[in-house]
Amino acid sequence: MGGLALLAREQGHVVTGSDASVYPPMSTLLNEQGIDITEGYSAANVAEATDLFVIGNAMSRGNPEVEAILDSGKAYISGAQWLAENVLADRWTIAVAGTHGKTTTASMVAWILETAGLSPGFLIGGVPINFGVSARSGSAPFFVVEADEYDTAFFDKRSKFVHYRPRTAVLNNLEFDHADIFPDIDAIKTQFHHLVRTVPASGRLVVNATDVALKQVLDRGCWSECETFAGEGQWQAKPLQPDCAAFDVLFEGAMLGQVQWRLIGEHNMSNALAAIAAARHAGVSPVDAISALGAFKNAKRRLEVRFQQRGITVYDDFAHHPTEIEATLSALRNCVGDGRIIAVVEPRSNTMRMGVHQAALADALAKADAVELFKPATLNWDVAEIVATGGGKIVTSDSIEFMVDRLAGMAQSGDNIVIMSNGGFGGLHEQLIARLST
Repeated sequence: MGGLALLAREQGHVVTGSDASVYPPMSTLLNEQGIDITEGYSAANVAEATDLFVIGNAMSRGNPEVEAILDSGKAYISGAQWLAENVLADRWTIAVAGTHGKTTTASMVAWILETAGLSPGFLIGGVPINFGVSARSGSAPFFVVEADEYDTAFFDKRSKFVHYRPRTAVLNNLEFDHADIFPDIDAIKTQFHHLVRTVPASGRLVVNATDVALKQVLDRGCWSECETFAGEGQWQAKPLQPDCAAFDVLFEGAMLGQVQWRLIGEHNMSNALAAIAAARHAGVSPVDAISALGAFKNAKRRLEVRFQQRGITVYDDFAHHPTEIEATLSALRNCVGDGRIIAVVEPRSNTMRMGVHQAALADALAKADAVELFKPATLNWDVAEIVATGGGKIVTSDSIEFMVDRLAGMAQSGDNIVIMSNGGFGGLHEQLIARLST
């Protein structure tokens, strides 16, 4: 929604917004762009002069601002539909979908096109450090969009990505998530197949060859060109070192070049293959794409270094699903070797709070030496079981202040503290950094 606000402002509209909890980096970005945000929802926010209300999928009936909008009779629209009608119309849309890796892969595609001189537009669910903004209109024809499978709005229960009608669609992976709206993985597969149905015959699907669920989606029908990556796919990567900070890129067995970059992890190596393949469909040669990735900086909050002093490094990471947590910790372990890794986890997403991934969480944290697990009041499962299976390395707390005290007291030279949350984590990042800085 913050990115949509930036796009609307770029088109010359006067834009304001409201949110229940605004936190960096988006809050900082919107403030820098002169977009006023009201903290909290109220009927008083529904100004008479407003021409159109763009409503995000976090809003539901009963919200006082939603109710006031409906009572007013004024025009309203979902964020996804507004984007499709006002930005994507007549553009070559490159949509990046998947349970994991959307933000990073979309950022890579946009950077590759930018480096090639194509000045793409983009809407990304994070802030790509190479650009400093999460969205811009760019120049025709290309527009890169992070294509989310979450529902569109309280009045439109289709996945957001069915609005985008891409010419190039990346399908990164597919796992069960968003348990608050999807009853099972088959329901998500159906939405992904709806996306596949919108890609024209002259378009192209870029699909992870290792993902069984995606194969099942395509088995329902595929009417477009299809290229595969990872595993035994057409696009392959051969790591040159354990942390995957350098790797060879091959297409159908032919060596195309070598990526040497700032990122680490097998998951990012796979994301890079998808980005190179998508950019090739847009006309950028793999050689140029490989070169561009050498200067790529990931989006904020993707294993972002926030503090580094006295041999202690603090990372901010958006991982909030066991698969993402495991991938991040494995990548970091391959990078730091025997260095101590302390994982600080907030189970904040609806799916995590519901306990859907409870059984997988302990295994996902295996690469960490110590784990601080936050226990919010909204958690719907007992953390005692995961503590019991953690071999003594998992401790829990329902107090941010207590966690900061414990982390600051235990931190020592050589430590890597990874804070994992898809929210603001009650300001834990800032409080811990302030304590470690003194």
